[in-house]
Amino acid sequence: MKRCLTALAALAMTTFGSAGAHAQQVEGIAALVNDYPITTVDVRDRMRLIIVSSGIQPTQETLVRIQQEALRSLIDETLQIQEAATFEVAVDPAEIDGAIANIASQNNVNPEQIVQDLATNGVDIMTLRRQLEAEIAWQIIVGGRYNSLIRISNQQIESTLERVAASASQPQYRLAEIFIEIPVTADESEAEQRALAVMTQLTQGAPFQAVAQQFSDAPSAANGGEIGWLLEGQMRPEVVQVARLLEPGQLSRPVRVPGGLMIIALIDQREGTTTVQYDLTQISLPTSRVNEESVAAMERALGRMRSCGDIDAQIDDIEGAFSSRLGQISLDALLPQIAEPISGLNAGQHTPLLETAAGRQAYFVCDRSIGGPGVPSRDQIESQLRNQQLSMLSRRWLRDLRRDSTIEIR
Repeated sequence: MKRCLTALAALAMTTFGSAGAHAQQVEGIAALVNDYPITTVDVRDRMRLIIVSSGIQPTQETLVRIQQEALRSLIDETLQIQEAATFEVAVDPAEIDGAIANIASQNNVNPEQIVQDLATNGVDIMTLRRQLEAEIAWQIIVGGRYNSLIRISNQQIESTLERVAASASQPQYRLAEIFIEIPVTADESEAEQRALAVMTQLTQGAPFQAVAQQFSDAPSAANGGEIGWLLEGQMRPEVVQVARLLEPGQLSRPVRVPGGLMIIALIDQREGTTTVQYDLTQISLPTSRVNEESVAAMERALGRMRSCGDIDAQIDDIEGAFSSRLGQISLDALLPQIAEPISGLNAGQHTPLLETAAGRQAYFVCDRSIGGPGVPSRDQIESQLRNQQLSMLSRRWLRDLRRDSTIEIR
């Protein structure tokens, strides 16, 4: 959720005038969403909120963009609240109070200071409360509709772990993002203009975190766009290419990714310190027992093995053959002639029968894990994959609501 307020900009008062002057103006309807009116007062109040919470400098050019963003957000939020009402979901005011308390905590102030700062800049607290109400309601109904339907398979998790393992020794990136959605039925140029307008504000000094909270369409907007430390195996290929070219503190140009455009900020970078750990069992046939028949028997036995529990039973009738549990060993601690055939193996797989000074040996992988800073657990990977699917389904649902609703912009 786009909740965190930055240091408030005093420009809102001079740009839009005081609340008293505003009340004397003649206002009208800016848009109708399924016959529900969004007034010009609503739009102006949201513009103030965007300015004071993002630090954007209000010029004639940026005000046009801010107005478009304010109206777009209000339309989406109206659709979200209307859809929540059809499911009889009402947000408890205490939940909104909790969200405001969270904003205050993130900014090291108390909730009363948030209310006072907004009022000082001509923003009614109800403007913020409405935004939070829509976000909370939407989270509730999206979770209720899709959480039980999303299935993350072991294959998906293993595939992600494979990519993580492949990039284990490569640099790690601490990233933040601003995602601008390109609706399927919309003109891509509109999203491109939004992205360029956001880039302009960032290059002029607007805080990335605050801009992300107000303009990003990704769930990471709740954290100011930050998505934390990532291995290259967890990132989209197009994002990896961009991240490799950035220095800490730098921004990318808008990058085309599935579903939209992404602006990437590299917060920090560190060398890969992860290691691939193998839980190994060594299967040996001593030199004194090596002959054509015993080697063939060993190879047949290896072909029948499915787990570490199978090993002794499969080699029991091979004279002189024995197994030794080596336990957890990092790949870089193994001799090159052993590490090379082991590299890339998964649990339940084994090397070929290798010729060594001790005779013939094979190595069976009982388990494999990746350790080190920033390495996600299986649960974390599953959560990441689930959130990606939930985000995609959420955007698709909102897109369908826009398409099927009657929206009249005046």
